[in-house]
Amino acid sequence: MFIPKLYKSEDYHLMKEIIRENSFALLISSVDKIRATHAMMMLNEDDKENLYIETHISRANPQAKTLKNGDEVLCDFLGAHTYISSSWYDHINVSTWNYEAVQIYGKIELMNTDELYRHLDRLTSKYESSQQCPVMVKNMGKEFVEKEMKGAFGMKITPTEIFIKQKLSQNRKEHDFQNIISNLEKGNENGKRVAEKMKQLKK
Repeated sequence: MFIPKLYKSEDYHLMKEIIRENSFALLISSVDKIRATHAMMMLNEDDKENLYIETHISRANPQAKTLKNGDEVLCDFLGAHTYISSSWYDHINVSTWNYEAVQIYGKIELMNTDELYRHLDRLTSKYESSQQCPVMVKNMGKEFVEKEMKGAFGMKITPTEIFIKQKLSQNRKEHDFQNIISNLEKGNENGKRVAEKMKQLKK
């Protein structure tokens, strides 16, 4: 990911926030050819020194058939993003796009059966806990869960490189910056989300 210095971030907490809020991300590999799969990803946040991402894809997926321990993959997370109209500036310029993104290169370690079970349990708990009638892995029945696990290809991804980009009109003068926020706040949820992110830059 190309990151001009103005938009580069090394904020570990921002990275965690982007991943938490946008965890349906792209798993990209190039073992035999470029392959990409959208997958649910969870970040192990317990220890910054032992940070890793855990995810799973279908075992029937051709990408799964190519991956083995030690292979490099890229996890691509797109955070808040929206269109920025050049009509919001007080001068002639081009339109653009404001966004936050995280890209993590890492080495994979394939999960064993116990690790995959714990991963699915954590993943389900995260998204089911807010449901009116949550369905947890532990309540699905051992036989059913073990049958479903046969179709899942689980992996842990240990980062080798982390890139965090926050492009939020930092290159604009104050008048234009505030005008962009005002216009975004009149728009859709994506625009309002980016407007809030921009306001946070000024705090």
